[in-house]
Amino acid sequence: MIINSFSVFLTLFLISLIGMFLNQKNILIMLMSLEMLFLSISFNLIYCSFYFDDIIGQIFSLLILTVAAAESSIGLAILVIYYRVRHSITMEFMNLMKG
Repeated sequence: MIINSFSVFLTLFLISLIGMFLNQKNILIMLMSLEMLFLSISFNLIYCSFYFDDIIGQIFSLLILTVAAAESSIGLAILVIYYRVRHSITMEFMNLMKG
């Protein structure tokens, strides 16, 4: 049972890493891949916490999901500002946003 669930977590983690590194042009897909990465780590912590009958993994999972939600809201705010300036969400001209 633990081998099967670990393979699901590992598959989610690898898909999110592939999404982060292979698609570096669209910032929205990069944000979604980052959220899936945090979610797979969170699932792994929750499952290990349930398996070892300890609550520390669930507390860490809540902290990770809180940081992920904050990162997502800040990333989407930056995305909206970038779209208003450039009328596109591609990462090609992201270095023009430095200021």
